[in-house]
Amino acid sequence: MTIKTKRTACYARTSTSMQNSGLEAQIRAMRAYCSQKGIEDFLLFQDENQSGTKASRPALDKLMKAVKNKEIDRVIVYSFSRYARSVSHLLNALEDFKKLGVEFVSISENIETNSPMGLAIFTILGAVAALERDILVERVKNGLANAKAKGVKLGRKKTRDSAMIRELYKKGFTYKIYVDQTVMRSFLSPHFKDV
Repeated sequence: MTIKTKRTACYARTSTSMQNSGLEAQIRAMRAYCSQKGIEDFLLFQDENQSGTKASRPALDKLMKAVKNKEIDRVIVYSFSRYARSVSHLLNALEDFKKLGVEFVSISENIETNSPMGLAIFTILGAVAALERDILVERVKNGLANAKAKGVKLGRKKTRDSAMIRELYKKGFTYKIYVDQTVMRSFLSPHFKDV
């Protein structure tokens, strides 16, 4: 039976391909951190042109698979925002890391989860970020309610012919025919009346 050697993983991400220098800066900072801490052997996972809002990112998925396979004992990121898509995503990942005995390090926030202070700061930051998100959601809801009260029409402009759909429905036509007729009508004369 062979024993897998556990390793350190560094994860970097940029949202667009135009941020190549940002990716380089993150990697440089993580290499410097590893050098300072005497970490000589690490794996580098990088997602370029990957939005932080995506639940699935190729390199992050590979990293998390390695973590779950217990091949990684430490994950280093430049900042929270490069890793997590939301506070809940960050906190869920930290919970997974804790269960698997994986240390999480964020360089720019200067936090390491292997210390009691690091865990306390993560909890506080998570609560503050959740509060900030809730305040933002409340502001958006209030703004939409205000716009609606002023008579502003929200959402996309309706482009379908509702009267024609109701007419087809009364005649017993299927949804496929609704679509076919709607497409045909958009190509034919506005005087087209036969259904």
